[in-house]
Amino acid sequence: MPITDLLTRNAKLYGDDISLVELNPEIQERSPVTWKEYELIQPTTSTIYRREISWRVFDEKANRFANFLLSRGIEKGHKVAILLMNCLEWLPIYFGILKTGALVVPMNFRYTSEEIKYCINLAEVDALVFGPEFISRVEEICGQLPKLGMLLYVGETCPAYAESYDRFTSNCSSNAPSIAISDEDDAAIYFSSGTTGFPKAILHKHRSLTHSCDVELDHHGQTRDDIFLCIPPLYHTGAKMHWFGSLLSGSKAVILRGVSPKWIMDAVSDEKCTIVWLLVPWAQDILDALDRGELDLSDYNTSQWRLMHIGAQPVPPSLIKRWKEYFPEHLYDTNYGLSESIGPGCVHLGVENIHKVGAIGIPGYG
Repeated sequence: MPITDLLTRNAKLYGDDISLVELNPEIQERSPVTWKEYELIQPTTSTIYRREISWRVFDEKANRFANFLLSRGIEKGHKVAILLMNCLEWLPIYFGILKTGALVVPMNFRYTSEEIKYCINLAEVDALVFGPEFISRVEEICGQLPKLGMLLYVGETCPAYAESYDRFTSNCSSNAPSIAISDEDDAAIYFSSGTTGFPKAILHKHRSLTHSCDVELDHHGQTRDDIFLCIPPLYHTGAKMHWFGSLLSGSKAVILRGVSPKWIMDAVSDEKCTIVWLLVPWAQDILDALDRGELDLSDYNTSQWRLMHIGAQPVPPSLIKRWKEYFPEHLYDTNYGLSESIGPGCVHLGVENIHKVGAIGIPGYG
């Protein structure tokens, strides 16, 4: 089935359950709020900025954006790019694009203006959704994008050369658009890292996205009770496709904007996270903070944390040995993936093979 059907299913079965939480410890907020309430509240300095949405609201937001795009002439086969930092809007925008039958084009938030221009023109992008961090980069090139017909801005104080995402989508219908989508329809264009030159475009069908859900669930066994802490950028196949296990299982995920050891441990404890994907430096920083006494595990509720996995880079066996000294009950997995193969799990260690840490691993599911 197309991956959009999974979101529709979750909205029907688990509509009132929380699907996504956004935490940004660098911003202070008066109290925990829902997305719908956020615009009505003035920020203060008492608690961490936190927003959340249910599966029903997630689906409704995706439908509103899809209907807006359709009303503006975006249709099957068109391309819509996303240039956003991790935020609560990211995934509903992604699914809204897919629901139109258009192709979603996630873009690396580290790209320079020239790289953004190159990718937009190469993919023949029809519309770009971007956030406040990219105003100057987009402004530099907005007159050099011949096919781009629409610039949508997510955030406050919309620049004059763009249109406000919030303003134009808020009154659109929340009903699902009547667009027939098949597994063989083109769904997404991802870009390689560009380490050996400018980024290379990679085309994926809906079948590929759905398969990545199956891979992640097979490798890490997500259930409705799991809560996934997502820290890496959502434009990357790694982070999003690990989250696809949450989508398939109908479970909650927490998007954390920050990588300090305290922020990670606070999020795990406060949000009751059960699965955390770390990179080697973040795991190292947590262990070093514990060694120095800057963190004390007795201050945190970690009894529910069942799995820590790392990917995308070599993992020293000594690191995992140290990790197990502090977290002896944790399952552990190493994942390696390729954007061309729709993300993580091309090869992986397997949670049953922790004695083989340091090895590349075995072929992934499917």
